[in-house]
Amino acid sequence: MSIFHTTNLEDKSFLVTGGAGFIGSHIAEYLLKHGAGKVRVLDNMVNGFDKNLSILRQFNHFEFIEGDIRNAEVCLQACEGIDYISHQAALGSVPRSMKEPTYFSEVNITGFVNMMKAASDQQVKQLVYASSSSVYGDEPTLPKLESRIGNALSPYAVTKRTNELYGDVFAKAYGLKNMGFRYFNIFGPRQDPDGPYAAVIPLFVKGILHRTPVYINGDGEQTRDFTFVDNAVQMNIKGMLTNNPDAINQVYNVAVGEKFSVNYLYEACKKQLGSDWEATYREPRAGDIRNSLADISKAQQLLDYRPTKRFEDGLKETIEFFKAVYS
Repeated sequence: MSIFHTTNLEDKSFLVTGGAGFIGSHIAEYLLKHGAGKVRVLDNMVNGFDKNLSILRQFNHFEFIEGDIRNAEVCLQACEGIDYISHQAALGSVPRSMKEPTYFSEVNITGFVNMMKAASDQQVKQLVYASSSSVYGDEPTLPKLESRIGNALSPYAVTKRTNELYGDVFAKAYGLKNMGFRYFNIFGPRQDPDGPYAAVIPLFVKGILHRTPVYINGDGEQTRDFTFVDNAVQMNIKGMLTNNPDAINQVYNVAVGEKFSVNYLYEACKKQLGSDWEATYREPRAGDIRNSLADISKAQQLLDYRPTKRFEDGLKETIEFFKAVYS
């Protein structure tokens, strides 16, 4: 992995919420590998995995708190003695949010406010958090610009838009330096391959390898700005550590700025796995955006964001990881 920071991390303490999960564990691992003075993870293990924590436990400066962000006292405890926070703890599935809107609101909104208030009370220097490209909703313009959003199409999108509104309020009313990251289809090793709401790439790989049914929603021509997880790590590191005053209290697209169809993705998976296994098409998913492509110039200008891995290279690495898991 590339190095995304220039300052010494030895005298700095970090909290990664959701650090036993997919993106959070990669962020925590980066910090630990590069000598951070303290890296604390808060996770309730609903979407987190012990196998991810076992990677982090190899490092001396790792701490773990098992707890829920819906508990304000737990959030306050987790933020104690912390300089920087990467808030990744959230529920993240559009179709699941359609079925469980109350649960999503409790975790993604109430939990978020608990974390922001705790960070403010504990005088954390800077906080970055996971937003989502879903906030663009029915805004049709491509590529997506941070300043132009539409109406939300799912409860999940509502929770993430609400996070951004709260981020703005906590900056202005509480003086908490923060920024939100609108993730565009982040993928990579450690994504959850199981369960009804598993991410598309591990589902494709698993189905192709085992020759079990693989489903594509709609006609498969919907496009996504598939973004390898290293690029999300880069934004979190640069966001937490930036000294650029213009970069603070903003929201950013986290993507590559390239779009590929789901059909193209499936064919790429088949090709790499040397398989002829065909997918089954089914009805489009409610709440899904048809096309997604990010303008990343704002992140490039204010945070010196430079995607280090394009789609094809990231996909190769991801498929190799899941081949090992499923073989």
